[in-house]
Amino acid sequence: MDSIKIINHMDRHPVLLNADMTMASAVDALLSKKKLGAPVVDDKGHLVGFLSQQDCMSVMLKSSYHCDLVATVSDCMRTDVLWVAPEDSILKLAEQMLGPKPKVYPVVEEGRVIGTINRTDVLNAINIYMQQCYLSPV
Repeated sequence: MDSIKIINHMDRHPVLLNADMTMASAVDALLSKKKLGAPVVDDKGHLVGFLSQQDCMSVMLKSSYHCDLVATVSDCMRTDVLWVAPEDSILKLAEQMLGPKPKVYPVVEEGRVIGTINRTDVLNAINIYMQQCYLSPV
């Protein structure tokens, strides 16, 4: 199972945010693409942060009391981002995801974000592997 690589199961067309975006624009992007979160990248595609729906909800809840959503992505994003490489093992990522880790990981190659992978992607990869086990007698 270690041979199942992230590159074969990642989202190759993720939502990418930039730090200068308004929170309203970021929330619209996440909701329109039905994403739990998105990497924040600089103008060269390098990972600088991550913004989750939970981060957005926290900011929007506070802003809703005064109807003043003026924050930018850089005000709300996390900068201590866990990420994976495309050649990393799905199995190792699945083990990491069993703990209180993120639900979505940026996939980074040579410093640039090339995709994302989430718990659904990982579960799907394991499911495909398990189905092959049932089809091939041991």
